Amino acid sequence: MAKKILVTGGTVFVSRFVAEYYVRQGAEVYVLNRGSKPQSEGGALLQADRHDLKDMLKGYHFDAILDVTSYDAADVEDLLDAVGSYDAYVLISSSAVYPEYVAQPFAEEGPLGENRFWKKYGTDKIEAERALLQRDAKAYILRPPYLYGPMNNVYREAFVFDCALQNRKFYLPKDGQMKLQFFHVEDLCRFIDVILEQKPEQHIFNVGNQESVSVRDWVRLCYQVAGKEAEFVTVATDVEQRKYFPFYDYEYYLDVTAQESLMQETKNLEVGLREAFAWYVENREQVNRKNYFEFIDDNLV
Repeated sequence: MAKKILVTGGTVFVSRFVAEYYVRQGAEVYVLNRGSKPQSEGGALLQADRHDLKDMLKGYHFDAILDVTSYDAADVEDLLDAVGSYDAYVLISSSAVYPEYVAQPFAEEGPLGENRFWKKYGTDKIEAERALLQRDAKAYILRPPYLYGPMNNVYREAFVFDCALQNRKFYLPKDGQMKLQFFHVEDLCRFIDVILEQKPEQHIFNVGNQESVSVRDWVRLCYQVAGKEAEFVTVATDVEQRKYFPFYDYEYYLDVTAQESLMQETKNLEVGLREAFAWYVENREQVNRKNYFEFIDDNLV
């Protein structure tokens, strides 16, 4: 029989990709959202606010709950109060749970705390993790770095694609050697598959590519998949980075040894960016743009 899977969200980026991935795998997929946005294809909509579910889910048994959209403890607790029964619960958390000042690479057993870049987002994720494990000690928690790939509505690689397509020079922070760690959204789904199939004894996993990449090389790759060659302009350190560049001035690195012991291969970054670019050129209206170009043109050119 096909697995019955509940995906929270299911309308944008990670939750939508996860829902459609499991539809393609032949699962019976249910998506839980308010019905206010276009729905992913192939999933059955359970239309409700997750904080006002009443008895909607009491009659369901799910082989897996894939909770992509819990951002705080109440999100987790209200869903657990409402659901009938399930076999496995996987929470997509975040690397933002690690404070920036502890030793890197961040390890799963390391200290958690407020990160001065991610602030409340990170501390709320910590509380969501704690609420889940208090209720279900067998649940799984995944902590990714920057996710990328098709359906990404965050203006990250799409911003660089726009720069390339408009034949613009790229304004690069400092010397461009700041490192970023990525994880393709399909690899996230593949690792969820591993978790559900193998049921490992470890229940909290950092997930991500083993190799990080400098922002200079990442931008160069984004231009390359768009068929262009990047020309860089160095930006002085006294200019606030997030006004013209889609990442904080913050370099971190996750230890993904435990992930690699279960899933050795991850998608090549260039291949993943080619997939992201192919999706973007057909779906530009789905990306939430920021005014980087305006700031660059008014302050840096």
